[in-house]
This record gives sequence, C-alpha cells and structure tokens, in this order.
Amino acid sequence: MNAERDLSPLTPGVVRALTDKLYEKRKVAALEIEKLVREFVAQNNTSQIKHVIQILSQEFALSQHPHSRKGGLIGLAACSIALGKDSGLYLKELIEPVLTCFNDADSRLRYYACEALYNIVKVARGSVLPHFNVLFDGLSKLAADPDPNVKSGSELLDRLLKDIVTESNQFDLVGFIPLLRERIYSNNQYARQFIISWILVLESVPDINLLDYLPEILDGLFQILGDNSKEIRKMCEVALGEFLKEIKKNPSSVKFAEMANILVIHCQAADDVIQLTAMCWMREFIQLAGRVMLPYSSGILTAVLPCLSYDDRKKNIKEVANVCNQSLMKLVIPEDDEMDEAKPSVTIPAEPSSEESLSKPESVTTGSLDASGDSSNSGVFTVTSCERIQVTLNLDGIVQVLDYHLSDTSIGMMTRIAVLKWLYHLYIKTPRKMFRHTDSLFPILLRTLSDESDEVILKDLELLAEIASSPAGQTEEGHGPSDGSDVRPGPVELHVPARAGQLSSSSTKGLECSPSTPTMNSYFYKFMINLLKRFSSERKLLESRGAFIIRQLCLLLNAENIFHSMADILLREEDLKFASTMVHTLNTILLTSSELFQLRNQLKDLKTPESRNLFCCLYRSWCHNPVTTVSLCFLTQNYKHAYDLIQKFGDLEVTVDFLTEVDKLVQLIECPIFTYLRLQLLDVKNNPYLIKALYGLLMLLPQSSAFELLSHRLQCVPNPELMQTTDNTKPSTGFKRTAASNIDYTELLQHFEKVQNKHLEARHQRAGRAEQLDRRVVL
Repeated sequence: MNAERDLSPLTPGVVRALTDKLYEKRKVAALEIEKLVREFVAQNNTSQIKHVIQILSQEFALSQHPHSRKGGLIGLAACSIALGKDSGLYLKELIEPVLTCFNDADSRLRYYACEALYNIVKVARGSVLPHFNVLFDGLSKLAADPDPNVKSGSELLDRLLKDIVTESNQFDLVGFIPLLRERIYSNNQYARQFIISWILVLESVPDINLLDYLPEILDGLFQILGDNSKEIRKMCEVALGEFLKEIKKNPSSVKFAEMANILVIHCQAADDVIQLTAMCWMREFIQLAGRVMLPYSSGILTAVLPCLSYDDRKKNIKEVANVCNQSLMKLVIPEDDEMDEAKPSVTIPAEPSSEESLSKPESVTTGSLDASGDSSNSGVFTVTSCERIQVTLNLDGIVQVLDYHLSDTSIGMMTRIAVLKWLYHLYIKTPRKMFRHTDSLFPILLRTLSDESDEVILKDLELLAEIASSPAGQTEEGHGPSDGSDVRPGPVELHVPARAGQLSSSSTKGLECSPSTPTMNSYFYKFMINLLKRFSSERKLLESRGAFIIRQLCLLLNAENIFHSMADILLREEDLKFASTMVHTLNTILLTSSELFQLRNQLKDLKTPESRNLFCCLYRSWCHNPVTTVSLCFLTQNYKHAYDLIQKFGDLEVTVDFLTEVDKLVQLIECPIFTYLRLQLLDVKNNPYLIKALYGLLMLLPQSSAFELLSHRLQCVPNPELMQTTDNTKPSTGFKRTAASNIDYTELLQHFEKVQNKHLEARHQRAGRAEQLDRRVVL
C-alpha cells in the first residue's frame, strides 16, 4: 500500500504491468501512462507531469530490477508521445535516465533504451538540439556495441538525429566541436565510421560551416584514413575530399597556418594513402596560401625532400612532392634578404579571396639551377586582401634541414639534387643572409664533390661557383678566408677586390674578366685551396673526377682565374709528389679540353700583359713536372726556352714515369691542339729551336713506338741542313715576339732548376725512409 501511495498517480495495476517480464503487458501499461499524461497536458498540470516522469525515472528506469528498468523506459517514451510538442519542456528529465541505460550490461535493455530514445527524439524533433552533445556521446558508444540488435537500433536513432540536424538552422557547432575532437581519436572501427558519417552530414549542411573548425579535427581525420577497413578509409577519403573542395572554393576562410604542421606530420606517414593525401593537401595549401606557408618551410622540406627519391612504386607521392617543392621554392623572393630575420621580412596578404586565388603564379628566375622544370602544376597563387599579416623567412631552419639531408649518405640522388637546387636558389634570392651560413655549408659542399652521381657533382659545382662569384660573399677589407691561406707572393698574385661595392651586378660571373679585375669574392680563393686539399687527401677523386670538376668550373667561372689561382696555390704546395701530379692533370686539361679553347689561344700568342703574367704564374708551378713545363712552352711558342729546358733534362733523374710522360707529350704533339706547331716545322729557318727541341725529345726516348712516331715526323721536315744556326743569325719573328714580351727566361730557367732540385731531394728522402723501413723489417 505504501508503494501504491508513493507511486501515485500511477495505479497499482499500471505499476505491476510496468514491472512484468512480458513486453505486451509493459506496452499496455505504457498506453495507460500515455492516456494519463494527455489528461495532465489538457489540464496544464505541469507538476503532475514532472512527478510522473520522476517516478518513471527514479523508481523504474534507474531501478536495480531489470524488468523495472524496461518498464521505466517504455513509460518515459509514452510520456514523450503524450506530451507531443510540449515534450521539449521536459527533455532533460526524459533523456538522462534513458542515456544511463545505454551503459546497461543487458543487451536487450540497451536495445529498449535505444527504442525509447528514438520515440522521444521523434516527437521532440528540433527541440532535442540543445541536448545534442549528450545524445551524440551516447550514440557514439552504441555505434561500437557488440550486439547487432542494439547496433541496428542505434543506426535508426542516428539517422533520425541526422535528419533533424539537417533540417534545423539552430545547431550549436561551437559546443559540439570539443566533443567531436575528443571522439575522433577513437580506435574502434564502428565508432570511427559513426564519426565520419556525422562529419559528412555536417559538411553537407549549408548553414553549418565546419571548415572554420577543420584545424581541430584534421589530425584525427588523417588517423582514421589509416584504418584497416576499406569502407572506413573510403568514407574518410570522401570527407577529406569534400573539405579540400570547400578550401579551394573559399580560401579566404581557411586557417592554413593552423593546419600546416598537421600536414607536415602526415606527409611523413608510413601509410602510403595517408602520405599521398597529406601531400596533395600540402600542394594545394602552398599554391592557395602562398607566403602564409613560408614560416613552415623547414618542416615542409623535412617531409617533402625524402619523397623526391621514391621509386616507381610510390610514383604518385613523388610527383606531388615535386610540385610541393617547386611551389615552395618560388615563395622565396629577393625581399626576404632585405631585413634582419628577427624582424618581419615581407608584408603579405592574410587570406586569399575566392576570385583572386586563381591569379597567375609569380614568375621567378633562378638561373641554371631553377627547380621549375615541371612548372605546369606548380604555380603559386597570389593572395590579396586588405587585411595583411607579416611573414618571416626562417632561413636558419631551412638551411639546417638542407644541411641534414645533404649530409645523410643514405638519402637518394634526386633528394640531394633538390637540396643543392634549394641552396642555389637561396643564394640567388637571399645572398646576404645565406653567406652567414657559408662557412658551415662549405665542408659538406666540398665532400659532395665525391658523390657517385655526375649530376649531383654538377649541381654542387654550380652552387660553389655561385658562392665564389657572388658579390654578397665579399668580406670586409682585411678579412679574407679564415684559414689565412690567402697570403700570396706579389708577382703571381690573383687580385681579389676588397669590397663588394667594387663588383658589378650579381649576374656577372667573370667570364670576360682577367685575373687583374675578376668578379670573384674572397670565397673563390678559399674554394680553390680547399678543392686542391681535397684532391690531395682523396687521390681517387682526382683520378676519377678531377678533370670533370675542373672543366666544369672553367665553364661556370673564369678559366683564367681557375688556372691562375691553382698555379699560385701549387707553387707553395709542400707535398711535391701531389704538386707534380696535379700540375700534370691541369696541363692535360689545358691542352685537351674544348672548354679551354679561348685560354689556349690567349696563351699561344702572349700578346697582352695579362697573358704573359698568366704564363709566368703557370710556368712556376708547372716546374713541378718537367715534361709539362716543356709542353707549356710548346703551347706558348717559347721554343728556344723549351730547347733550353730539354738540355737540362740530362741533369735530372730519368725514371720510367718520366719517360712515360715524354711518350704522352709526343702523342699530344700529333693531336689537333698542336696543328700550328706541326705546320711551323715547314718554316725551318724561323723555327730552328722548335726542331731542336723535338730532336731533344727524340734523343730522350728509348726505341719505342713514340720514338718511331716522332722520328717519322722529323723526317718530314724539309731541308734538315737548314736547322743549323749561328750567333749572327737574323732574329726570327718568334724571337721578336719573345723579346718584346719582357719575360726574364733566365730567371724562369733558374726557377726550374731550383724546383727540380727540391724534387730530387724529396725523392732521396723518400728513398731513405723506405730503406730504413726495410732494415727495421729485416731486424
């Protein structure tokens, strides 16, 4: 009886029926409750309505007895039906006990709870939206329910709720986003499917702008994209695709900067689908947002650069990464070099408008290393707006990333080439800031010359040439290369301007200038010193790539400066054996390379003070190798001096290597380079010392094929008796040219003897050390 009094206005029969184990009896009781509540509604008796709901909630739905809970659920649904449009006034009291039953251990009870909530929501319609978050939270749990009936019931409720949200314009997106952000990281497949389905629905509603909150859910979307279920991955791809379409339509409302780092992370994902999708997004972001993405360049490069070396199995990722790389490179402009990095370097538009986002890409010229080979899809859209923001180029971070990838020996060839292109581009666009990093970059750039790829070496040389010739690289007066190796003797000095102001425009590469007025900066001589040091310590590099490197440098820089500076450095080389080898290499390049045609012509005539100065500089270093010294005299038509040198050969230590070099010189005389020399043999009267010099070489050679070749050549000289000369012979044309050149050949000959004595002494020392070592071994 107490129970009957406490549960009034519910009759004892209704109470018993509600707790019955049979569904039909509980349904009859629910109909009675519906009738009772309708009467209260008609009487506007709100207190009784609340009392009935409270009884059904506390005494039944939240009861410990399962059948009572079932009765409470169907009773609450009946109340909602009876209330009709007024149910919105009591939704909190109706929904909360039902949602509590979502966590019940009994699957049938969870199903009944789902059924009850469906009826409540169906009646309330848009009135449930203020309670959307708790409904969504409950549904997200049921979406992963193991019972198929419960899942089926939750799907019906889910579709109903989606219809309500789609129809309404009062959805509280701001309040919903934190819950969505939390739930999106679920690892359960069904929960993920539930989340994606809701994102797709919200994205399709015109009055709901989910794009504003994309930064908060983008990371979770990319994680769902890696789900094992193909269906879920496909749904996520569709959702991301819809967002990207919206971004392209309305770039002005996109928070590009807030999503940049998210994309950087997923561009490095192990999953190919995630990586490709993130890379496509990155491509669009760079092209749509332009310089807004510039502060994130170091992170973008970290993600993009390794992809450039992918093989055909990841061809799509590689192609998109290439476009990202090119587009990002074009964002760096000369204005970035004008201010200190501590201050904003360039003022740029905050956001692009939808119309202006289709403007033409900015054209950027970056020289021979411009990475715009595939520029059809890599345009950078200009963004304009009255609201402007400041963008700073984080050059330190970019250089650090580039340095790391260039130092990594496991990195692919195309990545190394891209790194070198980036460095070249930065030296072109921001030379002043880049030269702050040159000292740290220089060692790795020199090591890169040992790369297996000729293309990498070529790009590396182009970069080093830019560093060596850029006006921005000129140090202040009195501050040359830090190693102190720029101290050179006056007569053979390679003059370097003291200030960058003395130089012409940055486009000048010194192709026309002589050593007296070069465009090279203080890094040029430092580069030459370090290059020769590298050849000295890595002889295989000299043998395999030495000629290639020097020839390319002669194309990129001034060939005269290259040879002048190297000869100057080798003049003070302590390792005499290396000096001899290097001189032989340089001489071979000088005599045989098509790239040095102009320099050979300049040396052949010695008409200008610059050419005579160069000859003297080369001669002094060429003395490290006697045969190359003679070949230099042949090239410069100093035949009498060549004859005088050969006369000195009798005092030298003639070795097999020495005779081999003489053999090679004879072969060279038969090459097109010395066509003029062979034709001069016809003029015996004016070229007696040429013939004598050649006979001197013939006398040095043993009976070999080279001996036969030279002997046959000399037999073709007409009237050999005219070879004889006397002191009163009229000076020849060549003699006049030599005399007019004011070259002190006596001093040069003395220098030759001095150098050869050093080499002889060094050989004796090496032989002595070898003998001592042999004795130690015997002992």
